[in-house]
Amino acid sequence: MLGALGASHLDSMMPNRKPLIALVGRPNVGKSTLFNRLMGSRKAIVEDEPGVTRDRQYGDAEMLTREVVLVDTGGFDPLDDEGMLPLMREQARIAIDQADAIIWLTSVREDVTPADQEVGAVLRESDKPVFCAVNKCDSRGLETEALSFYSLGVDHVYPIAAEHNRGVLDLIEAVIDALVERDAFAPIDNAEPSKDPEEIAELKSQRGGYVEQVRVSVVGRPNVGKSTLINTLLGAERLLASDVPGTTRDAIDVDFTWQGESFTLIDTAGMRRPSRIRQSVEQYSVSRTVRSIERSHVAILVLDATRTLADQDARIANLVERRGRACCVVVNKWDLVEKDGKTMRAYELDLAEQMPFLAQAPKLFISAKTGRRVDKVMGVVMQAFRAFDARIGTSRVNRWLENTTAFRQPPVYKGKRLKIYFASQTSTRPPRIRLQVNSDKAVSEHYQRFLVGRLRQEFGLYGTPIRLDFVKKQARRSRSVTIDGPAPPHMMMVDLDELDEQELLGLDQAHHAEDSSENLSSDDMSLVNDDDWSISLPSDE
Repeated sequence: MLGALGASHLDSMMPNRKPLIALVGRPNVGKSTLFNRLMGSRKAIVEDEPGVTRDRQYGDAEMLTREVVLVDTGGFDPLDDEGMLPLMREQARIAIDQADAIIWLTSVREDVTPADQEVGAVLRESDKPVFCAVNKCDSRGLETEALSFYSLGVDHVYPIAAEHNRGVLDLIEAVIDALVERDAFAPIDNAEPSKDPEEIAELKSQRGGYVEQVRVSVVGRPNVGKSTLINTLLGAERLLASDVPGTTRDAIDVDFTWQGESFTLIDTAGMRRPSRIRQSVEQYSVSRTVRSIERSHVAILVLDATRTLADQDARIANLVERRGRACCVVVNKWDLVEKDGKTMRAYELDLAEQMPFLAQAPKLFISAKTGRRVDKVMGVVMQAFRAFDARIGTSRVNRWLENTTAFRQPPVYKGKRLKIYFASQTSTRPPRIRLQVNSDKAVSEHYQRFLVGRLRQEFGLYGTPIRLDFVKKQARRSRSVTIDGPAPPHMMMVDLDELDEQELLGLDQAHHAEDSSENLSSDDMSLVNDDDWSISLPSDE
């Protein structure tokens, strides 16, 4: 049995449940603005036009020292079936079903509408605590106008201005009180204890650090099937997916577990050519996509097999490589391609010709819609991540270097052959190798590509960029040892770079053994000065 201290320590690591608070309401009432306010960051795209938010956007937040999960939803209009609204409505209903509490946003700038009445009826059926927040009350006069929303049959109306943080504290105090009353913050039964902070600190101290969750961004042109791929991986309609290009507008993080490993899948907006971007919302979306690539470990580049490879595909792939992220290629809609036994090989050759920097990346040909070969995607992702996170011992790198330079000699520069003396890995994610050379100017691009290719082949580094740093070896400066008193001539100058402390003390003892004519006391023992690396011996005077 655990002792009192052990049990207390274990209890402290047991995670408490984080209640989920859903933000729902008609389009363009300020849900994303309130979401960003409560999150303390601009996580959701905000624009003064309806329908900007479409997918559910989750985020961890701290409210009055309590940890909660917030979910922003798309516009919920039960009476409108135009365009994307039915799909957005279904996403909002899922959030309502999952929520422990609901903040229902309306806008004081519009009177109570039939759509508001319908939303209220749906929320009353949920049997969840509902808090009606009337947004955009930027003045006391507008707060008075908000009282008209009592006609919706709610117990209390909270006038707020999310953009200016007006009235928000009263709202969250009411929400937290209701959650506490419902015991929503209770510890999770049968939950796995959190990792010991000391264990995490030890893992983080290891070279390369510790990754609790592998972050995987899914990128590509519009309408190639990124959201459908994630939905198929999850086995649920988590993300809004349709045949309309540009359905996804924001970068959506989805936590996911595969074979005991934790991942964050990041669905991103499709990236079009800059010349075709017209709306500011799309500019925000592309900016978020770039940031999503930067914070991911691995990028899945999704290509549409039914469309020819385009320059924009190459631009996106090049962006991933320049940001130093691992990459694997998923060719989607392969079920729609007329093919024979040579079709896949022909596509791979075309891909290698147009994007040579992706020739080494793992590739899969799938159908996200039917699920064909989707079960292999995460295996390919882990292959790329292990290469991205690889750590190679110095002795192994130098054996590789010796064999590689023997296989193909380094080039000659201005009549002098390049020499590579030593190699070592200095960092991971991506792997970075430092090579000591006699001339950093003698390294040609062709020979660099040769070295990178041999590294991939030797250590299986497929799917990750490899960075090589060529550093000119500096001439070693000899440091002298000064000996006071008689000493053998061969001891008057010693290269101390070759000696450790025990060998330095050995020099001292050898001197005493040769000087047998005089007995030295313990007070006359030689002193080693670390500052100037000199050995001071007693004189004969």
